[in-house]
Amino acid sequence: MPVDLQALYPRLIQLMLDTVFVVDRDDQIVFVSDACEALLGYRADELVGTPITSYMHPEDLAATRASIVRVMSGQPHFDFRNRYIRKDGGVVYILWAAFWSEEVGARIGVARDVTALALSEEELRFLAHHDPLTKLTNRSLFNDRLAAALRAAHRHGSTLALLFLDINDFKTVNDVHGHAAGDRVLCETARRLQGCVRETDTVARLGGDEFVVLLTDIQLDAFVAEKVQQILAAMAEPLGDEFAGLRMPSCSIGVACYPEHGTSADALLRHADSDMYRIKRKRD
Repeated sequence: MPVDLQALYPRLIQLMLDTVFVVDRDDQIVFVSDACEALLGYRADELVGTPITSYMHPEDLAATRASIVRVMSGQPHFDFRNRYIRKDGGVVYILWAAFWSEEVGARIGVARDVTALALSEEELRFLAHHDPLTKLTNRSLFNDRLAAALRAAHRHGSTLALLFLDINDFKTVNDVHGHAAGDRVLCETARRLQGCVRETDTVARLGGDEFVVLLTDIQLDAFVAEKVQQILAAMAEPLGDEFAGLRMPSCSIGVACYPEHGTSADALLRHADSDMYRIKRKRD
């Protein structure tokens, strides 16, 4: 006895874990499979008759419209990603396979939830450019930003400065209070440094207890010295009660300015590092 595939197709569609959408020329949803409730939080009857664009993430709307134009011009799109807003306000990342059916007069799309994959990819991209402990810019991204800042300073004849910061007696913190306490001090140092700079500046952890601050587009000669004093004052603030009596260690800050102390990244980093150790020796 032959299998009646035509009768079987609707049931197969509803069994799919991915969501099937059928959308007309005017972006109105004319059919959606039951899997939509797991995907977007809406029942199928809530979605049918509404514009699919209403559920798209605003930041992805332009790119999605471009994909729609491509699909409706006869070019199937099998690897398009975008974000939708769920009924509960959450964001879902979707991978689409879609094509236009001239016979039906609609585009047919199959939507797969790839939120977990997308978030993992974002985390990996973040970790590639940030310190995993403090979440500050890491050495790799800092070097890129410094190179770009130097090119801009050379092009516009502007000034920039590097502040090289080292925590004094940090080894004692680890030895006496343990590495967990040392990590908390590093995170607190990062937080205080970020609170002292502008959005256009960069704070990075180079490793261990060494931090660097990149100050760009400096307008006043006194700005760098004032910034150093602001950071020193911030670092001198006592730690909160949650640190269980641990004292915030002091720090030493070395300074290098472009073009006064060098015109290359290596020259500026060497000067700032040397200046920091000069200050540290004066303290001893």
